[in-house]
Amino acid sequence: MFSTKLSVVPNASPLVAAVCALSFLVAGCSTTPAPDKTASWSPNKIYAEAKDEAGSGAYDKAIPLYEKLEGRAAGTPLAQQAQLDKAYAQYKGGEQAQAIATLDRFMKLHPASPALDYALYLKGLVNFNDNLGIFSIISRQDLSERDQKAAKESFESFKELVARFPESRYAPDSRLRMTYIVNSLAQSEVHVARYYYSRGAYVAAINRAQTAIADYRDVPALEEATYILYKSYDALGMTELRDDTRRILEKTYPQSHYMSKGFKSADNPWYKFW
Repeated sequence: MFSTKLSVVPNASPLVAAVCALSFLVAGCSTTPAPDKTASWSPNKIYAEAKDEAGSGAYDKAIPLYEKLEGRAAGTPLAQQAQLDKAYAQYKGGEQAQAIATLDRFMKLHPASPALDYALYLKGLVNFNDNLGIFSIISRQDLSERDQKAAKESFESFKELVARFPESRYAPDSRLRMTYIVNSLAQSEVHVARYYYSRGAYVAAINRAQTAIADYRDVPALEEATYILYKSYDALGMTELRDDTRRILEKTYPQSHYMSKGFKSADNPWYKFW
């Protein structure tokens, strides 16, 4: 059987022995946990401190306090509030994945909570701001060029909120954001269609433009989708379809600038109204 035994090496110098002893002492000290300053605090005091930290923007300090409060006040409304506030702090602190996980856990544990509408709203908001990029003015990146997976997840959260809690204080804003997301998804299809057209892949451009027209209704992006169809048919020499599409474009969008200015009319994209 293999075994080990700690022993002093024969003839070791006093200096070596001292170093070994110091190493064991340091190792032992390093395992001593730091004292918990909240040990004697009441749940209300922990909550007040967490709110103060979050209020000052110190989300990294607020989150551990909310986590302590979850355990200290387990089974109480204060613990539920701590979960929601922790999710918000994670969201504001740039921890989007953790915020979503916290909200999913909250909704699973408290399906009848009176704050369920807020949890759904916050979940939608996390994905909305993180991936749709309403702050993309800094980068000047078109919203339609971004990954749309989170946009769809955001839409589903807002949709569930509006369906289950139509009178919620968060419902009106959720409806606006749903419209915004649909516009973004439609524009994403048109962005791809425009890319194909610019590369001379006219059949692919037609397919993506037709997808946008078939899947969405009454969104700004459809004007450009129709124009891409017109231009692609023209490039392919499909004159009958080209002329039909032009008539549709002129009838549906009589004030359209695409026919005279082409794609430059997209310089002021729809999303800048937000």
